[in-house]
Amino acid sequence: MLFQRIKATYNEFPGQFWLMVIGLFISTAGSSMIMPFMMIYASNKLQLPLSTVAALLSINAGTGLLSSFLAGTLADKAGRKLVMNISLTANGLVYFFLLQANNYVQFAVLMFLIGMSNPLYQVGADAMLADLVPSEKRVDAYAINRMINNAGFALGPAIGGFVASRSYALAFYAATAGFLIYSALLFFLARETLVKNKIYSDKKPVPAEADGGYREVFQNKHYVGVISLIATGLIAPSMLWVLLAVYTKTNFGLPENLYGWIPTTNALMCVFVQYSVTRVTRRFPALPVVAIGLLIYSLGVGSVALMSGFWGFWLSMVILTFGELTLVPTATKYVADLAPSNLRGRYMSIYWFGWGASRAIAPVLGGYINDQIAPRAIWIAGLIIGATSGLVLLFLSRRQTESRSVIETEAA
Repeated sequence: MLFQRIKATYNEFPGQFWLMVIGLFISTAGSSMIMPFMMIYASNKLQLPLSTVAALLSINAGTGLLSSFLAGTLADKAGRKLVMNISLTANGLVYFFLLQANNYVQFAVLMFLIGMSNPLYQVGADAMLADLVPSEKRVDAYAINRMINNAGFALGPAIGGFVASRSYALAFYAATAGFLIYSALLFFLARETLVKNKIYSDKKPVPAEADGGYREVFQNKHYVGVISLIATGLIAPSMLWVLLAVYTKTNFGLPENLYGWIPTTNALMCVFVQYSVTRVTRRFPALPVVAIGLLIYSLGVGSVALMSGFWGFWLSMVILTFGELTLVPTATKYVADLAPSNLRGRYMSIYWFGWGASRAIAPVLGGYINDQIAPRAIWIAGLIIGATSGLVLLFLSRRQTESRSVIETEAA
């Protein structure tokens, strides 16, 4: 029965989708051997205040804000495959050179390069997946993609924590290898999915002059407002992912090899629980589901302030992960369904611009709160920011539903 279900799921999606999934597993398993410990590595090597070291991640994320606009245009003009290959290759090389970095300027330049390359893959991959999979199967496709991605992330930190506690070099080499292997698989085995003719949906062609580029995207005020609220709410979990490792080690002496099981728990839940959560959330409209996800995210972040040991921090991660499982596949499907096909890359780039904005703000904000107020205050601030964003989005989604009901009633 299980084998038949797996076979049926496999047959629902094209082979290139599974190539992307396998490649993502390889690259994530490698990169996640070092990612959760990057702040510890940089802090130990540079011996600078936390707010200064955390600014490196803000450089990374801030650069990504600019790159995300370029990524959307390139994905819609030059092709999804090209931008994905550029991103994967660049990331592999940068992780290799990060091991050689010895001062703040070198770290800053390399984090700048990662920031430039990351959105290229994310925008290109989301657009390619939407090209390959019809609307009715996209939420499942994005969920599967996340499950396998997180299977790699489950493997990486558990091994990486053990390796990093002895030698960071092997962890950096693993990250390099993972990115370059996926890049090679994509280059030799994948086809380009961008269709050059301009279309607004999967079925309705429109004149070429209708392609208004980013201007047309920004004219969709509702979409821009939704993305702004999501981006604001995501500051909360972004602070946790950036600062929790150094917070637990500095204030509670939690070593890398033990901390590694906390992000691994997140990844395992995404592998084994994601599909069950998606089967529930798919029954409801997208925006209320996203709002609930932001609220759960904020509870997970705020709960860290109450914890003082491994199991407490582990529980906070479990709570936060349910927010992630609720929000991410639904939000991505919302964007894919809303976007015209000829603007899909640019709609995705604005969505990931929101993620980048939260990641740019989170390290500086969290580091400042840590240095100027108190370490625990980081998590209280995250709770307030995330809960406020979730409640506002929930209110707006309810108003939108009520407005539609009125219009349908009048039309009847």
